[in-house]
Amino acid sequence: MEKFFSRIIKIKWVIILLVIAITVFLGLQIPSIRINSDVISSLPESDKDAALIKKIGSKFGGNKTGMIILETENIFTAEILGHIRQITDTLTETENISSVLSITNAVEIRSEEDGIEIRKLVDEETIPVSQQELDLLKERVLANENYKGSIVSEDGTTAIIIFSIADDVNMQTAARIAQEKIEALNIPEKIYFAGSPMLITAIAQLIASDLTRLFPVAFILIILVLYFGFRSFRGVILPLLTAVISIVWVIGIMSLTGSEMTMISNNIPIVLLAISTAYSIHVINRIDQIRENLNRAIVIALSYVAIPVILAALTTIGGFLSFIFGSYLLMIRDFGIYTGLGTFIALLLSIFFIPALISALVWENKKTTVQKSGSETTFFSRYFHLPLHKLLFNHPKRILTSWIVLTIVSIGGMFLIKRNVDIRNYFRKDNPTRIAEEIMTERFGGSKPVFVLFRGDIQSPDILNKMLETEEHMKKNPGIVKTQSVAGLITEISGALGQERKIPDDKEMVGQLWFLLEGNESLKSLVSEELDEAVIISWFLSPENKERIEFEEYMNDYIKKTSTPECTIEITGMPFIEVAMDRSLITGQAGSLIIAVIFVIFIVSIILRSFYAGVFAAIPIISTILILFGVMGFAGIPLNIATVLVASISMGTGIDYSIHVISHFNIHLKEGASISDALDETVAVSGKAILINVISVSAGFLVLLFSEMVPLQYFGVLITLSMIGSGLSALTLLPVILILAHRNDNKKIKYSEQNSTERVS
Repeated sequence: MEKFFSRIIKIKWVIILLVIAITVFLGLQIPSIRINSDVISSLPESDKDAALIKKIGSKFGGNKTGMIILETENIFTAEILGHIRQITDTLTETENISSVLSITNAVEIRSEEDGIEIRKLVDEETIPVSQQELDLLKERVLANENYKGSIVSEDGTTAIIIFSIADDVNMQTAARIAQEKIEALNIPEKIYFAGSPMLITAIAQLIASDLTRLFPVAFILIILVLYFGFRSFRGVILPLLTAVISIVWVIGIMSLTGSEMTMISNNIPIVLLAISTAYSIHVINRIDQIRENLNRAIVIALSYVAIPVILAALTTIGGFLSFIFGSYLLMIRDFGIYTGLGTFIALLLSIFFIPALISALVWENKKTTVQKSGSETTFFSRYFHLPLHKLLFNHPKRILTSWIVLTIVSIGGMFLIKRNVDIRNYFRKDNPTRIAEEIMTERFGGSKPVFVLFRGDIQSPDILNKMLETEEHMKKNPGIVKTQSVAGLITEISGALGQERKIPDDKEMVGQLWFLLEGNESLKSLVSEELDEAVIISWFLSPENKERIEFEEYMNDYIKKTSTPECTIEITGMPFIEVAMDRSLITGQAGSLIIAVIFVIFIVSIILRSFYAGVFAAIPIISTILILFGVMGFAGIPLNIATVLVASISMGTGIDYSIHVISHFNIHLKEGASISDALDETVAVSGKAILINVISVSAGFLVLLFSEMVPLQYFGVLITLSMIGSGLSALTLLPVILILAHRNDNKKIKYSEQNSTERVS
């Protein structure tokens, strides 16, 4: 291996120039990357509910409907109605907005002596001014089941302006333009934005905000940690350079391949910033320990550290790639793929680029000789190395017992973990988007769309009657308050004509009533142009997963009994998607974690040529993960699309520490050192690198506490806890296991303060 690493020194300039060229090329691709915060687009095509909701969204615009919420004391005043009309007209004139509905342009069907009249609720030219006119308008609106609780709240304090975005346009761009135009109106009332397009826009803004705010802060914190850890310019710049180049390469590759930034993948830069420094830290730390000329020190250091670094990187990559097999959302799979790729890039840079750069710049660490006897080593030894070594050899059983007890208690906390896929809980309580979602739930019957798709001859009385029956069945569930369909519009017109409010038995009569609906804007979102498909649109009220599951079973049983070859019925919507996401949290967590554990044990066992080494390496991190789950349960931190990533990431990254401890320990044991001396050397060298890495990774991830998205706050806290736990377990639990495992090799294992003191001096 020394011959191989000597060649790196010989071709160092080729390596450096190649890295620079690739970095410049991929860096130029970064401005082209797109942000996509739409959860719907991340749903797998293999899932029937996901595929159906995408189809309905494309054909009927169900996923492209946004709402502007106007909240005040009383909607029914001339001034407020004027503001609603102002918003309505602005949206109508906005490019790529296909339709707008509000109290100021909604139509009502009224029966007259000579037939029916379809006219606007509010006159197109003038707005009611007198109190009598306003009271009459309020009475008519709140008496209309299509509008009460749909565009005006029942208490008359809130109105919504509903708009649809045209097909074949960028929904996020159109929604952002619409929002900017409404905000520019400076309406004095409280204005909120709701609906899928506005939700996506809000998340995209938070993603951009998090990246621009948090990444620099994480960068600065890691600089400080590296400086205090190495006390050298080289120790700061090189690990950060590895991380920055890795990030540039990954984001550039994402842009080239057409991948997008999502609410999950926006974590990639911060994750890589924290993780990618680890491999360079171990390489630099090893070089610092060797008293040879620079190039010789590099070759010897790489010979020692290359295998554990490669092993650590492979297990980390395995942790990330496990998301490919265990994740429901495509955005989580992409996160696993690209973070794994970034880790691999960081590995290559640490093994090839960093040594080449150190050699090319003749980057001697001028403090190396001082550190051997200076205050820095004394400080590290006095307050970390010596106390830890004494603790390990004087109290191994107490350490082991403490970890066992802590793990058992944590297993109890695991059963308290709750799952949460409700999108509004992703925002802080004071976030306008969350407030908007709560208003929609409290005053307008919910914000989660439900679609029931009917296929057949939609003008057939039988199918229209089935639609009405289905609506009535839906309303019996407490989660559904209102429904809307073309069948309901037909019965409304029939009633306005003085007939019974029902579907005519004759298809020709249905056709005549249908003619009166022509030109109605809402018809486009309810029936296909070919009249072979139609949807019932509703909104689900409850945010609780139990109610979602019950509603799913309730409707699926009904549809199975009701659907016929002449009239096929399917149902989908966000409650169904959220049920699937909730189930995937368990299966995905279990699947990815099992894959990660097997991969870790397999890789470590193969490279170290010992199955026991693989098991030993996995024990500390498995214990850490169990404790992490216990913390989640006791602290009330839910399992969601962000926190579900934590365990596998922790498995992949935390195992690094165990690998370095075992590798270092085994090397010195094979060289003839006693168990005490081997462990002493391991703690002194690898322990320092682990300590620096734990603190730097924790500093990077703790920045997520200031994220605007709640799941990412939890994500940052949990990753930080897992890194601290992994470091502690690798430096306490694992050494104790090694001591007990080798007790027959050296029965008189005692702590030798004299030996350790000699090391310091």
